[in-house]
Amino acid sequence: MTSQTISQFARPRIDARALLGLYDPADAIDWGPIRAAQLHAGSQLALFMLAANLVGASLVTMLLAPRVPLWQLASWGALVAAVGCAIAFRRLSKRHRAAVTAPLKDVRDTLLDGIALGAAWSIPPLAFGHAADADSALGLWIIISLLMTASAVAMAALPLATIAFVAIVGASIVTMLALVAAPVLAAAAALFTVLLMIATFGRGKALVVIRASELALAERDETVSLLLREFEESGSDWLWEIDAQRRVARANPRFAVSFGADPKTINGTPFLQLLAGPTWEAGNFAPALRDLAEKLKGREPFRDLLLPVYVNQEERWWEMSASPRYDERGAFIGFRGVGSDVTEARKSADKINHMARYDTLTALPNRLLINETLARAMADADKWGSRCAFMMIDLDRFKAVNDTLGHPVGDRLLGRVSERLKLLMTENEMIGRLGGDEFAVVIRDATDTHRIEQLARTIIDSLSRPYEVDQHTLYIGASVGLAVGPRDGRTAEMLIRSADLALYRSKDAGGGAFHAYEPQLHMAAEERRVLEIALRSAIEQGQMHLNYQPVVDAATGQLDGFEALLRWTHPEFGNVSPDKFVSLAEEARLIAPIGEWVLRTACDEAARWDIPARIAVNVSPDQLHNPAFIGIVAQALAQSGLPPERLELEVTESVFMREGTVAIEVLEKILDLGVRLSLDDFGTGYSSLGYLAHTRFSSIKIDRSFVQGASKGTKEAIAIIRAVVALADSLGMATTAEGVETEEEHQMVQQLGCTKVQGYYFGRPLPVLEARALAMRPLGDSAAA
Repeated sequence: MTSQTISQFARPRIDARALLGLYDPADAIDWGPIRAAQLHAGSQLALFMLAANLVGASLVTMLLAPRVPLWQLASWGALVAAVGCAIAFRRLSKRHRAAVTAPLKDVRDTLLDGIALGAAWSIPPLAFGHAADADSALGLWIIISLLMTASAVAMAALPLATIAFVAIVGASIVTMLALVAAPVLAAAAALFTVLLMIATFGRGKALVVIRASELALAERDETVSLLLREFEESGSDWLWEIDAQRRVARANPRFAVSFGADPKTINGTPFLQLLAGPTWEAGNFAPALRDLAEKLKGREPFRDLLLPVYVNQEERWWEMSASPRYDERGAFIGFRGVGSDVTEARKSADKINHMARYDTLTALPNRLLINETLARAMADADKWGSRCAFMMIDLDRFKAVNDTLGHPVGDRLLGRVSERLKLLMTENEMIGRLGGDEFAVVIRDATDTHRIEQLARTIIDSLSRPYEVDQHTLYIGASVGLAVGPRDGRTAEMLIRSADLALYRSKDAGGGAFHAYEPQLHMAAEERRVLEIALRSAIEQGQMHLNYQPVVDAATGQLDGFEALLRWTHPEFGNVSPDKFVSLAEEARLIAPIGEWVLRTACDEAARWDIPARIAVNVSPDQLHNPAFIGIVAQALAQSGLPPERLELEVTESVFMREGTVAIEVLEKILDLGVRLSLDDFGTGYSSLGYLAHTRFSSIKIDRSFVQGASKGTKEAIAIIRAVVALADSLGMATTAEGVETEEEHQMVQQLGCTKVQGYYFGRPLPVLEARALAMRPLGDSAAA
């Protein structure tokens, strides 16, 4: 039953026509049981009303006997007795006394009872009243008024019949008094009759309201009982009750079964002792049990209190709710509540919690748990005046493995990395994976600085050892950044930021290194942020320009072309080093628009030169992985009028490290335009002969580090240069030695077989006007400065 229905029964609104039995309303109240109650109330006083009618008839006979023939009075008395008996017997029938519900017709039929009895009692005033004097008329009025009052009181449960009876009899009395006695008495009788009818209706309504409320309460109690019975018989929930001394009272069977005990044996057992189980004697209580004890002691209601309970040597989890109970005098008599076994739900919640806090690939704590652990370590350090630390680890060269061998191999490599990291941890550290190829270590006690630094170096050494994955021998490394709290950050977020800055410095130094946070790192990060903002508007504000470094024939020293080198002069920062802003442009994804500007500007300038010197332009991997770059190159050539064979694009080996063939397809289509292709910095990265054989390079550039090494007599550098020259010759490619700064270096690379030379010995990077003047010289002139 809904609360709305119960509320309607508790405070019913009674329809007058339904009360009288004139119609059956379609509202929330079920009138069937109420009508049965009305008929039952009428049957209870049926004999009383029969006796009242017989006594009343006898008194009227005695009063009128001197003035009315006896046979008339006897006939009338017999009529009253017959009608009264018929009504009494009908109301005393089993159907009316035992019925639970009654149709509308049964209540409506009582109207005939009232009319018949009223007609019988209207005979004395109307038929015998003319023979009565004033005293007799007054006496007759009194007798009939008493009968009317008795009917109104006793039979108010059937208001339709009672009102009909009172109305008929009252009208006959009023008529008699008007004819025999004074009009004032007739008016008084009329007023009395009306008031009695109103009282009858009011009393009948009150009785119906009471009965409707009783029915509503009974139905509510039945519903609650059904719900409680269903609650106890199904599911794992149960009711429990304790007395004022916190002992189990009236143990519910399900409550006892949950303990594996008999309800009779646990009655009277201390509630807390029962819940504590084997921990009671040792006093090693669960914190939740202590909370429960405090609630019971303070007589406080509680809800959804999670409590560990031992049942048959097995730990279960119960959820308890209860409220204190008081008797009618307000005295505390104990607690009553409900409990449920939520062990399975807790296991599911623990599983979800584990999934939310652990990395599925490596089974290490994930970013969420790392942050929570670091926050606790920070709080403990602040509480005890100690220090904690946070270490960020980034794998070096992992991306190359992922791009060349695929993500499945990369995932298995991450699993091997996590295994090595876990072996290095103690109870003082927690290792986790932040995501991708980044890991983190939370060090709870960082008072021993030397030990922390040694751990960082051990991590680098351990992760740098080779890995065997799917028949591949893989070499990666690690860079580590360290921050100590609260010195390097008062919050977990600040400490992570500091460690990230230290890691960035390690990566910037070439990887395979460990750096601790220093305040100037934050300044450097802020400088990069400001520099990035300035870089976004550098082209529009005309701060970018190109310098051109000559490339000459190694044998003759004759000018062969120029390499376009980007320079940035900021009005506030001055000349910004390319090593600083090029990497920043790549990180900020600004390299594509900047690279397009460089390409267009270089093509426009080269088209002005008198000699057919080539112009070399560096291209980033991001540009080549964009299919639209083909159109950009074609458009730059068309708008400048530069012949395609005079444009040479320089790419690095990193272009081929990514998965997919987009860059190779772009290069092939650019080559189809007639543009030349040069491989820059060959030998410094993951050199592979595969892309040399399948990509139509026109030249290979030997990095300046090999040139400098060979000039110092380093055998490895000399061997590498010879191998590259031999490889290029076999593939029909030219070789360009970078960074030639002296005559000795020039002679050396020439002897080693390099066909082109580039470096300060032949010319530094020149401003546009100087380069243009050099390009306007006759072909026989030397390019050397």
